[in-house]
Amino acid sequence: MSRVYNFSAGPAVLPEEVLREAADEMMDYRGSGMSVMEMSHRSKMFESIIGQAEEDLRELMNIPSNYKVLFLQGGASQQFAMVPMNLFKNRVGDYIITGQWAKKAWQEASMYGTANAIASSADKTFSYIPDVSDLPVSENADYVYICENNTIYGTKYKTLPNTKGKDLVADISSCILSEPVDVTKYGLLFAGAQKNVGPAGVVIVIIREDLIRDEVLPGTPTMLRYKTHADNNSLYNTPPAYGIYICGKVFQWVKKRGGLQAMKEYNEKKAAVLYDYLDQSCLFKGTVEKKDRSLMNVPFITGDSDMDALFVKEAKAQGLENLKGHRTVGGMRASIYNAMPMEGVEKLVAFMKEFEEKHGK
Repeated sequence: MSRVYNFSAGPAVLPEEVLREAADEMMDYRGSGMSVMEMSHRSKMFESIIGQAEEDLRELMNIPSNYKVLFLQGGASQQFAMVPMNLFKNRVGDYIITGQWAKKAWQEASMYGTANAIASSADKTFSYIPDVSDLPVSENADYVYICENNTIYGTKYKTLPNTKGKDLVADISSCILSEPVDVTKYGLLFAGAQKNVGPAGVVIVIIREDLIRDEVLPGTPTMLRYKTHADNNSLYNTPPAYGIYICGKVFQWVKKRGGLQAMKEYNEKKAAVLYDYLDQSCLFKGTVEKKDRSLMNVPFITGDSDMDALFVKEAKAQGLENLKGHRTVGGMRASIYNAMPMEGVEKLVAFMKEFEEKHGK
């Protein structure tokens, strides 16, 4: 069977080149006589794998030396608790609610102190990013928190919030490596790997060193302290070794393609193909305000749930997989991460045109 075009929001499409390389090395990684999957995380060989992965990510994202890069487990969702556990001094966090994941993070933080929702786009089903230029940031807030790209709703911050001097914490799970980023504007960034970086099971945390503290909330487990992992170069316990190895290959693939500026330009071209069609279609309609559209996740609807279901079914028969929208919103969603080739988007649009000719009113 040939490969399909996989529009899944995560775990998501990986570069074919990376998969082929991993397949070639599955039985014997560089003469070691074993797979990375079987390798001791304490071995010199694995230390070089994780070290190279960090070095490549630092180069790609231009991460300053006063930020630590951690490869952790528990997914992005575990960060919803780790952030307040480690960063709460005054036990106050300000949250901007632009979708399900920001909402879950806000709810989790409220278990450890005061979590203020200082802005929200819930009034229009999270179809836009609220104005973040002059927010009621709490004087004693330990940080301001955002989910930068909203996977379910297809929105993306084009301008970061004015945090009025407070540290910015951002979940960048579905936009990491899709465009250049100024790491110095954040106190902490984190990303689950399974959308734009690698397989599920790895979460990358980029944290400014002064936020790695001995003083954390009482009762914070050893494994949930950033300091534990920073002091041990992400090797305090057995890390998700094979996942980190694949992430490292993806970093090298992005570098080969010209880095984050080149990725951004390619992603803009890909997204334009789909958005331009949606903007002139009579059957399909995008659900996001134009100014806030994501380059990575594109939700759309026909306005008829039966028609949506038929579209998803017929698309699947054409090798266009995982186009069903998230269960909370319905409709369709095409996730077009870095590894989705232009041909995949063009094939999707060609099929949408066909479908519209056949079923359009």
